[in-house]
Amino acid sequence: MSLNIKPISDRVVIAPLAAETTTASGIIIPDTAKEKPQKGTVVAVGNGKKDYTMSVKVGDTVLYGKYSGTEFKYEGKDYLIMREDEIYAIL
Repeated sequence: MSLNIKPISDRVVIAPLAAETTTASGIIIPDTAKEKPQKGTVVAVGNGKKDYTMSVKVGDTVLYGKYSGTEFKYEGKDYLIMREDEIYAIL
């Protein structure tokens, strides 16, 4: 996935994965009850800081906090931009 956004410093741009639409038992979840996604794919990575290299790379699937980052729209799609230290794990 090519994105014409270059985050600066230790920031990353993440494309959130779609929220679950049904439960494990098959119950359909209405839009008003859906949880914010906490998993996404890294689409752009900054260069890091002095003496600090980035540990995530483009294409990684990551877990992040429910209220982490700043949401924005770019070319009709939703993205999040956040610091790398707001990412909890690489899956």
